[in-house]
Amino acid sequence: MQTLAHFADGGPGPWILFFPLIWAAVVVGGITLLRRTVWRGRRGPWRAPEADDNSPIAVLGHRFASGEIDEDEYWRRLSVLDEQFGRKGKGGAA
Repeated sequence: MQTLAHFADGGPGPWILFFPLIWAAVVVGGITLLRRTVWRGRRGPWRAPEADDNSPIAVLGHRFASGEIDEDEYWRRLSVLDEQFGRKGKGGAA
């Protein structure tokens, strides 16, 4: 029975084990490079958009969540903030 070490007989030798390691390093390096450059600013549908915690809409949401204001006041103030700060509606219309 021949093993990889018997490369003098025309077998591939131990270097055959080195090539999959090279390809794995190329694939891992390519994915790492893409993650650090191209894919950095993109968000998938599974990620929620990050809101600025100091924005008036976020502050209003925090106040509603903590119980400082009721639902009617929340919706009333939110409609005013939407008009003032120009939150985009459906289809990208302002």
